[in-house]
Amino acid sequence: MSAVQEAAPFPAAHAPSGLLARRAGVVVFLAFAAAYFCSTLVRAITATLAPVLTQEFSLHARDLGLLAGGYFLGFAATQLPLGTWLDRHGPKRVILCFLSLAVLACLAFSAATSFTWLLLARVLLGMGVSACLMAPLTGYRRWFDTGTLLRANSWMLMTGSLGMLASTLPVQWLMPLTGWRPLFWILAGLILLSMVAIAWVVPSWQGSTPASAATLAPAQQPSYSHVWRSRYFRKMSPMAFFNYGGVIAIQTLWAGPWMIRVAGYTPLEAATGLFWINGAMLLTFWTWGMVNPWLSQHGWSANRLITWGVPLSMTVLAVNIAAGPATGWAGWALFCMCASVMGLAQPAVGMAFPQALAGRALSGYNLVIFAGVFVMQWGIGLLIDAFLAMGLDRVASFQAALAVFLCCCLASYAFFHGAKADPTPDNSTQ
Repeated sequence: MSAVQEAAPFPAAHAPSGLLARRAGVVVFLAFAAAYFCSTLVRAITATLAPVLTQEFSLHARDLGLLAGGYFLGFAATQLPLGTWLDRHGPKRVILCFLSLAVLACLAFSAATSFTWLLLARVLLGMGVSACLMAPLTGYRRWFDTGTLLRANSWMLMTGSLGMLASTLPVQWLMPLTGWRPLFWILAGLILLSMVAIAWVVPSWQGSTPASAATLAPAQQPSYSHVWRSRYFRKMSPMAFFNYGGVIAIQTLWAGPWMIRVAGYTPLEAATGLFWINGAMLLTFWTWGMVNPWLSQHGWSANRLITWGVPLSMTVLAVNIAAGPATGWAGWALFCMCASVMGLAQPAVGMAFPQALAGRALSGYNLVIFAGVFVMQWGIGLLIDAFLAMGLDRVASFQAALAVFLCCCLASYAFFHGAKADPTPDNSTQ
């Protein structure tokens, strides 16, 4: 039995139609990867820019958390219509429309003169890049076989880590030369280049929906109700919100302030630490891409790997919190690497549903993740300020806030471990 069949409520026998040749698949992957690189660069750049933005706009921890989380709020707000549009119109048309908004948002962010303006631009930026992973994953569901799909997913996440890597020391080095505002002009140009590549090499959707959708009765046409009713989807959702959302919140924001305010790093040392954290994640996702096909063939399903991997990540988180100022970039890199096992859930969810529902399933799951990122980023900031107001010192406030996050992770894992997935396929979607 394959990994997908073991973990999913639908059989893995929905073979993708229109598989791409190897060379064409590589070119399409690279075009999408360029856009996802830009997406994660602008996602994570807030951690590197946190000191200068805090100084220029007099931001509190809660403001910084809200600003970083605004990206994920915009990102999450588009996920439900995005899934429908991807299933209906295909990845190419949808991502090009969304990236046009991202270009405008970069220019708006560079011109901001107030926190409100920054926040609105950040929300629009999240909306603009919100298709950069879901669009390719929807396409890969049709264009690649199962083993290639698992590898492509991990290597897309590796490309995302490369974007986060670029948001650290390279940004820190450019700051004295350009200032932070022109950096967003450069980002707008990079996004435009990725749009040209996608328009040139990515195939258009052949037909409005996959053939499997045409065989469904009117009452059984693809809809989000099939996704929400899936016990497998509900089983995965709490950990997507807390565990996966939380690790992204730490990687893209709170690891930086922790290193500066708790561990005593300088801004340059913190940027260097973020560089190594994201470098470790790049290597981790490259490794997942190499070993995923072998693991799938030998019975290591996404569920099995998550069951063993998530407790390890929570153990590392607990040690990091307890160590306080002794926890530097290496501790957070180890936590993020252990938590990367949650990235395996995304392709598993996509393959758990027929092709006609792939866009909705992936986008619905992504909505849960990025709603979690928004809540975790802002919530950790609110908790830090609240514990400071209660009289705790700065180090203890950070520790207490992350201890609350750890408790949420433990509860979500307990739900995952106890919940049952669908024992048989949902016939309404066949």
